[in-house]
Amino acid sequence: MGDRDRDEKSGKFSEEYPLQDFLQALDELGPSGTTDVSDYIGCDRRTAYLKLKTLEENGEIRSRKVGNSLLWDLDD
Repeated sequence: MGDRDRDEKSGKFSEEYPLQDFLQALDELGPSGTTDVSDYIGCDRRTAYLKLKTLEENGEIRSRKVGNSLLWDLDD
């Protein structure tokens, strides 16, 4: 857990890849695949997929199937 920050009061670690980073990635990249987002953020593909899925479930982004891939985009 190398360089993650710990909150002094709660003792909890800060989130290594905040959801806001994924929103920013899509804002800057435009509609993108999971691998593109994971490369931009610097996390593994599975982490990116789970974070993007959470954002989709929260209604903040949307996905659509293109071939065998999902294309993620901000929900305007």
